Amino acid sequence: MKYNDINFNNTTILITGGAGFIGSNLAFYFQEHFPKAQIVIFDCFRSEEVFSNGNLKSFGHYKNLIGFHGDIICGNLNSITDMERLQKYNFDYIFHEAAISDTRVYDQEIIMQTNVNSFYTLLDMAKTMQATLVYASSAATYGSQPSPQTVGKENPENPYGFSKYAMDQIAYRYIDENPEMTIVGLKYFNVYGAREFFKDKTASTIIQFGHQILRGKAPRLFEGSDTIVRDFVYIKDVIQANIKACNAKKSGVYNVGTSKPRSFQDIADILQKELGTDYGTDYFPNPFTGYQMHTQADISSTKKFLGYTPEWELEEGIKDYLPEIKRLYDEEVNI
Repeated sequence: MKYNDINFNNTTILITGGAGFIGSNLAFYFQEHFPKAQIVIFDCFRSEEVFSNGNLKSFGHYKNLIGFHGDIICGNLNSITDMERLQKYNFDYIFHEAAISDTRVYDQEIIMQTNVNSFYTLLDMAKTMQATLVYASSAATYGSQPSPQTVGKENPENPYGFSKYAMDQIAYRYIDENPEMTIVGLKYFNVYGAREFFKDKTASTIIQFGHQILRGKAPRLFEGSDTIVRDFVYIKDVIQANIKACNAKKSGVYNVGTSKPRSFQDIADILQKELGTDYGTDYFPNPFTGYQMHTQADISSTKKFLGYTPEWELEEGIKDYLPEIKRLYDEEVNI
């Protein structure tokens, strides 16, 4: 499905983090619908390095790009030499998805270097090339603010959330100084869908619960999960928001969610219904203090200025995603 009237054919498109979850979905969207577009992916790809919490330092994976025909540059946002490789192109659109996105990484220096310092470089590149810039912000900027979470009422509570908050403030200033540019930040809520598997432990509960059920086990949920709700948004709606951001009526920062929060228990129950199982639920105590119990995106400005309307209810999104969950279980998990 094409989400707006822009013809991306014969344009040059940069996707940072293009081997990751959202970036790779964007790449295939353009490849499928605009075969004459020149698509350039910039990603550091994964190594065996991990953070102190044991999670991988990079989630980019070659398997997310099997079938991709564009240019691929393996590079790091923190490397001046790697970033200079992008200067040989003249980009019309820049989608900046690359980041350290693990909310439980507390090394402030590496997060700020990777997420914030590189943003200045990409903003300057967009200005020089007269490119539209769409970048990934995050609902993590809100911390534990009450629902509905509204742009302008942020209170980040971890280094990742703060780095995205800092990027938003930089973007606002750049927008004021360069009104001729289109710069849009998208605060993603809980995104799920194809090509998230290689996010490993930080992949959505939807694929994690799905694979638990396919193992023949009851999904493991925190006690009281029927009252823990999140704004789960399907990847196809996230792609819609990115595409519509390219001709935004107004540059700025916008929430990307459904504004219809659902519980973790809902996810487990929908999956069991679709898979024809009845394993019940394996509850265990929530080990986290200060755990956020409710998120809900205020998408009124997103609708007004981007023309974004979420199209996927949780039931329909899970049903659409299920064949991929099964395929990954057979090919990557149950081996």
